[in-house]
Amino acid sequence: MTDPDELAGTEQPFVSHLIELRDRLVKGSIAVGICFAALMLWPGAAGLYDLLAAPLVAHLPKGSTLIATSVISPFLVPLKITLMAAFLIALPVVLYQVWAFVAPGLYTHEKKLVLPLVISSSLLFFLGVAFCYFFVFGQVFKFIQGFAPKSITAAPDIEAYLSFVLTMFIAFGAAFEVPVVVVVLARMGLVSIEKLRAFRSYFIVLAFIIAAVLTPPDVVSQLALAIPMVLLYEVGIWAAQIFIKHTQAPVEDTPGT
Repeated sequence: MTDPDELAGTEQPFVSHLIELRDRLVKGSIAVGICFAALMLWPGAAGLYDLLAAPLVAHLPKGSTLIATSVISPFLVPLKITLMAAFLIALPVVLYQVWAFVAPGLYTHEKKLVLPLVISSSLLFFLGVAFCYFFVFGQVFKFIQGFAPKSITAAPDIEAYLSFVLTMFIAFGAAFEVPVVVVVLARMGLVSIEKLRAFRSYFIVLAFIIAAVLTPPDVVSQLALAIPMVLLYEVGIWAAQIFIKHTQAPVEDTPGT
């Protein structure tokens, strides 16, 4: 029969971990809520949607605007965009809460790996979204409108546009995480630096396949996604060599030190 005292030492730490997890989730949610409230005050939900729609509106025929085919779309769509923007702004705080929760159980050499990866992955995702918004959207919409027949008046639906934007943001944000994936794979010992270099030519083909699947069927957006992926793969190989060198486990290391 199991001695009750044997469980006494494990129950409390487990409960304390759940309490800490709850507190971290609450703090992250509060950060998102504060950002959401601030964005609602300025520039407002409508202002954010206008900002998001600006690259498309700039290439629509004169007099054309986006339309709402649902009664509640003009209310819900700007709110969704505001919530998305609030989460992105609060993402550093959210990631810090995740880091603070898992850090005590990590070895010192693991902390040296995880924290830079958390920061770099956040920056790379933001960079991918910014690249998509400021460069890709303008080129894609210009390309698409150039093929539109003169007899067609373009009036995109706001919900369809939101879905398109989110898909593109996620595609480019995820694509810019290539260096992080390469570093993790190399650091975990799943692949060597030599194999990563040998896989270079195959990755170029893979990058263009991924771009063809995730982006609209136009050459501009496919090149805009594939070429950065290929360049970032090279960056990942270079970064992996540095991480492997500086995050090796020492002879003696204990969690939380």
